[in-house]
Amino acid sequence: MAVSPHSALSGAEAPLPLPLPREQECPFRPAPEVAGFRTDLPVARVVGPTGIEAWLVTRYADVRDVLGDPERFSNRSGQAGHVLADMPPDAPVTEGAFSRMDGAEHLRFRRILGPELSMIKRIERLRPTVQRIVDERLDALGESAPPVDLYQQFAVPLTSTVIAELLGVPATDHSLFQKAGAALFTATADPDEKAAAFEALFDYLHILVRRRRDEPGGDILSNLIERGDRSDQPFTDTELVATAAGLLVAGFDTTASMISYGVLALLHHPDQLTALRNGPGLVPGAVEELVRFLGVGVGIMREVTRDTEIGGQPVLAGDFVIAAIQSANHDPEQFPGADRLDVTRDAGRHIGFGHGPHQCAGQQLARLELRTVLETLLRRIPSLRLAVPFEQIEFKTDTVVTGPAALPVTWDEVL
Repeated sequence: MAVSPHSALSGAEAPLPLPLPREQECPFRPAPEVAGFRTDLPVARVVGPTGIEAWLVTRYADVRDVLGDPERFSNRSGQAGHVLADMPPDAPVTEGAFSRMDGAEHLRFRRILGPELSMIKRIERLRPTVQRIVDERLDALGESAPPVDLYQQFAVPLTSTVIAELLGVPATDHSLFQKAGAALFTATADPDEKAAAFEALFDYLHILVRRRRDEPGGDILSNLIERGDRSDQPFTDTELVATAAGLLVAGFDTTASMISYGVLALLHHPDQLTALRNGPGLVPGAVEELVRFLGVGVGIMREVTRDTEIGGQPVLAGDFVIAAIQSANHDPEQFPGADRLDVTRDAGRHIGFGHGPHQCAGQQLARLELRTVLETLLRRIPSLRLAVPFEQIEFKTDTVVTGPAALPVTWDEVL
């Protein structure tokens, strides 16, 4: 897709290639050239693998500026069109796709959904449920002969079970959204297979929504229906289906990947792992540091709504902007020694969950899952270690959800 002919991008010198994550080369940091962009060309003209030209924004302050100002930088173009060809920025915003809405439209959904996933007190009430699921998954591992793939055999079933239970989806039906989620964020997914996966998921959710309308329970979907019906504009079935689908497919693999990626980072930095074993009270801060350190490697796309500037660089309405979150979280001006993992660091200013009105709606749930996993792994599998040399770990290369494609681990005993 080309940008507007009136764009500030038009007529300039040839764009530079968008730096993509190269985990095999630098597994826990942005691509090596990103530091040069941040220093010498912090707002740079680039072209992504789908052919979209955009302004790459790499400094922490500038990235926060872009993500925090929906009046100047719209999310209606979606977040991943620069790397996923089947998410073009000019695709229609379908009913219920609140992640691509701005202003009052977006706020309508967030006001209803937010209390279910963002209120810390409400999330804390989920701690026993999350702890039970983590222990169940570790019990299952204990019955397996190592080595096992901690990503596919622990992290994916763990996070998919958590979000499915919150929505009232039986365990027998988890494969529906696992298939859809795997296809959604993968650049090389077969279009027909992706369409079939989503058709099956949406058909299932339509039935589930109608059932929850007739027989409400204590799950999030029932609460959304009830809260929506008390609002000025109740949700339609289609809006509820789209919201539930978004939570299901986005809520399991992003967190599952962060679990496996975070465990790999700690295993590769044994001094940091030892610090956590000796001081389990460091785990909540370590979660923030891992989210900062690992971040979102490909960045999030926005569209400029009116002529403005970013860091002194003029940009025009219609231009696309890529907010490089991982680069921002590795900005040494904000985080001294940013390329070093430090579980004692005060990383609370990171933007690994985004920033502004479109920041991750499920971030508090993700934090709870990450904290519970780390605390429990440290206690129940103190001998956890890689089953292969670090150099043999393979990373995902065709997805916007970064992390190891598999994480072979072994242990002496599961307690």
